[in-house]
Amino acid sequence: MSNDKKISLALLCGLLGCVCFGVGDWLMLYGDTAYSGTISWLTAGAAQIAPWRNNLAMALAFPGIILYGIALFAIGKLITGEGRQKVYRYLTTFSLTPWLCLHLFYIMILYGFAWMSGNEYASAAIPISEAVFSHFSWLVPVSEALMLPPYLYWGWMVLREQSVLPRQMVLSNPLIFYLALKLATLLMPDSAFRLAFTNGLMSESMVLWSGSILVCLRRHRNQELRRT
Repeated sequence: MSNDKKISLALLCGLLGCVCFGVGDWLMLYGDTAYSGTISWLTAGAAQIAPWRNNLAMALAFPGIILYGIALFAIGKLITGEGRQKVYRYLTTFSLTPWLCLHLFYIMILYGFAWMSGNEYASAAIPISEAVFSHFSWLVPVSEALMLPPYLYWGWMVLREQSVLPRQMVLSNPLIFYLALKLATLLMPDSAFRLAFTNGLMSESMVLWSGSILVCLRRHRNQELRRT
């Protein structure tokens, strides 16, 4: 099996990982968007979410991160030079833990919020959930600081033509897709779809990134076949 085919199969695993995380993101928040506190995702819909939805959202994160890892480590081979590949692999290793950490962080708050809202502690649900979020809010920037470097490094390698991909593929980056989709959400009406779509932005960005690399590899393979 050629190296391109192996990477393509790994990217398909990555797409399945995107589905796992994306489904979890939607399960966590899809519902009525009305809220009364200072945190916009502690909504009336979140208060009514069945416990199995949060449980399933967390469970899906485990196969999701494994499938992500398969794809992310595989595409490191598209970077030229063993030293640069090692840097990318190290950055990727450090970046995977925060995916689960943030997922668990939000799910625990959402589950507690829903449980209190439905078990005669409704008056305490918002202040306690907001207090927990505020107390551990440092997790968000720390996790992002660990998650972003491999994608920044990947973009820098493509831009410097230190990968087998064409230079214009620098525009194919989950961070760029994330910003584009974030801007798109600003044009969407307030709805359950918009809330869940926004919650799943990183998963949706990873779908676009993995898909674009798959398309690029297929074109490259077809060009090689025509030459032979």
